[in-house]
Amino acid sequence: MYRVAVLYSGGKDSTYACHWAFLKGFEVVCLVTIEPRREDSWLFHYPQISLTRLQAKALGLPQIYVGSCGVRDAELLDLKRALEFAVEEFDVDGLVTGVLLSDYQRMSINMVAEELGLRVYSPLWRKDQARYMRELIDFGFKIVIMSIDVYGLPPRFLGRVLTREDVEEICRLAEVYGFNPAFEGGEAETLVVDAPLYRKRIVIKRSEVVRCGEFSWRLIIRDVELVDK
Repeated sequence: MYRVAVLYSGGKDSTYACHWAFLKGFEVVCLVTIEPRREDSWLFHYPQISLTRLQAKALGLPQIYVGSCGVRDAELLDLKRALEFAVEEFDVDGLVTGVLLSDYQRMSINMVAEELGLRVYSPLWRKDQARYMRELIDFGFKIVIMSIDVYGLPPRFLGRVLTREDVEEICRLAEVYGFNPAFEGGEAETLVVDAPLYRKRIVIKRSEVVRCGEFSWRLIIRDVELVDK
């Protein structure tokens, strides 16, 4: 049985990748989370990444949490440092990622992992985007949109748990306005508040929506807690 770490941002893709690894019989021994100091990081998820600490508790998994400069190429060194610790501390054989379409992300992560002798698994690679979004809801993932940075996706989607009807509307809007329905182009960022593997669920008790630009909004979470399922 392979012992794997999951590169974990707390969004739908990395949470699904973790779910996939368990279903395939991997021994998931830890989460690896990188917090960039720049919002325009090429590799890593930015909005309220610290909430992954709650998600790690919900999953019942140890977490390696390190900061990153967020600068292109230089942040690869931060990833390498985190994965080196995963190898030393948890004796991992492989790395699971939620990369969907980005060649830069996939090649960069694979390059660093290969240097450390880690096998990389990316179960979402080139998966049909609209079908994937529907599957997430059907599989029981509770997803909240945390940020929007695209024309055509209205801010009313921020902060609410997406339903199947919401996903269908997002897919329709994606066709009309030309954005990726799974947000792989950075159109939006997500937070998973509940999932089949969660032992507890996350409840957002207080939040506010902030407009950052003509087509940019952020959900700022002010109070959140873990509760029993």
